[in-house]
Amino acid sequence: MDEFFDIPTVIVIVIAIVVLFRLRSVLGTRTGNERSPLQRAQQNQPKPANDEKPTPLLPRAAAPAPTAPIDIDKRAIKLEAEIDQLSHGDGHVATGLKAIVDADPAFSPKSFLEGAKQAYEMIVTAFAAGDRKTLKPLLEKDVYDGFEKAIADREAVGRKIDFTFVGLPKIEISDAEIDKRDARIAVKFNAEVVQATKDKDGAIIEGDAVAVQSIADEWTFARNPKSRDPNWKLVATNQLS
Repeated sequence: MDEFFDIPTVIVIVIAIVVLFRLRSVLGTRTGNERSPLQRAQQNQPKPANDEKPTPLLPRAAAPAPTAPIDIDKRAIKLEAEIDQLSHGDGHVATGLKAIVDADPAFSPKSFLEGAKQAYEMIVTAFAAGDRKTLKPLLEKDVYDGFEKAIADREAVGRKIDFTFVGLPKIEISDAEIDKRDARIAVKFNAEVVQATKDKDGAIIEGDAVAVQSIADEWTFARNPKSRDPNWKLVATNQLS
C-alpha cells in the first residue's frame, strides 16, 4: 500500500490532472450540437443588405467574330458599284480609284466625294473671310502660301469680300491616280455663290451683293494611303471659269 502512494507516483497523478484540466479549458466539451468549420465560416460571412442575394458577376463579353466572307463580298460589290457610278464611264478614273482601294482598303469613293463637298465649302468660305486658322490644316503648304498671300494683299488695300455659299449643283471626280507615295484625286466643282468685293469705303468693286453667281473649279486632293491621318489635303487648284 505504501508503495502505491509513494511520492513519484503522486507527482505523476497531479501532473496528469493538471494537463486534463488545461485540455478541457482549450477544447471544451462536445454536446452533439457543435457546428462544423464550414457552418461557422458561413455564419461569419456578412449578409447582404435587406437579406438580398448577391448579384452574380456578368460573364465576359465574347470576342467579336471575324469578318465573314459574305461581308467582304458585299463590300467588294458595293465598292465596284461606287466606282462605276462615280467614274462616269471614264476608264482612267475607274482604274485610278481601284488602285486607291487596293492601297487603302478603308477608302470609299462615295465617302471621299462627300468629304470633298464639305471641304470645298469650308475652304472658299474661309478664304473669303480671311480665316487663316481654318485654311491651314486643309491645304498643302504651297497652296496655303498662295491663299495667304492673296488674303494679305486684299487686307493691305482694305478690301473685303461679302460671301454666301449657296450650293453645289454639280460635283464629279475628274481624275484619280496613285504613285509610290500619295493617292491623288481631282474633283470638278460647279458651285453657286453670292459674293461681292468691297473697297475700304464699302463700295462694290467686283461681283454682286445680291445675285447668285456660278463658279467652276477643279481641285486636286492628296493623301498618303499608309498614313494614320484619314484627312486629304488640297494640293492644287485650277479655276475653270
